[in-house]
Amino acid sequence: MTLPAHLLLLADSRLPAGGHAHSGGLEPAVTAGAVADVAGLAGFLRGRLATAGLVSAALAAAACAHAASGHGSGWRWEALDAEADARTPSPAQRSASRAQGRSLMRAALRTWPHPALDALAVLREPHQPLVQGAATAAAGGAPADAAAIGAYGAVTGPASAAVRLLGLDPLSVHRALAGLAPEMDAVAERAAREPGDWAGLPAPSAPLLDLYAELHLGAELRLFES
Repeated sequence: MTLPAHLLLLADSRLPAGGHAHSGGLEPAVTAGAVADVAGLAGFLRGRLATAGLVSAALAAAACAHAASGHGSGWRWEALDAEADARTPSPAQRSASRAQGRSLMRAALRTWPHPALDALAVLREPHQPLVQGAATAAAGGAPADAAAIGAYGAVTGPASAAVRLLGLDPLSVHRALAGLAPEMDAVAERAAREPGDWAGLPAPSAPLLDLYAELHLGAELRLFES
């Protein structure tokens, strides 16, 4: 699958949407000693991709499909946002997702104006995957594109954070990311499958990530917001 340039902009970490301030749970994992080198990072990213990454990609795909459908039967953003809440049991994780959603919404409204984004913006701080999916539709993308962007972001954000936190060799980190590419594709493909009902969206759990998020929230010293 080839992403057109406007969708590459949405996937770019340089998009002014505040993603650089979040480590996706990598910082508390480093603090706990669970990640100390490239091999440990690869394992962390693989686990995150299969759990939180899959959930995020599936929600983004669902949001993209809803945004592209128009509003003939009325927007149902509150219902999809509730599905995101149900799949994010950690209060700290929910807060981080909504903070990133708020930042991404600001950038998306300026870059890709669209009625679906206007309707979603009515919600108080919608979850980041919903904004990402709606922005993908606004930019002319399909649910499969939104899923791919979601899966990609689930690992590239923490990988970038690892370079800053651990001083890892960027080339080695990107080699690890390249090794995960087939798994990113597989997660995106699974996430893009239409379940027929939002309650049927993937919901794998990641208890350790939830625990890390809560511990990080109470840390006295931290470089990242999450």
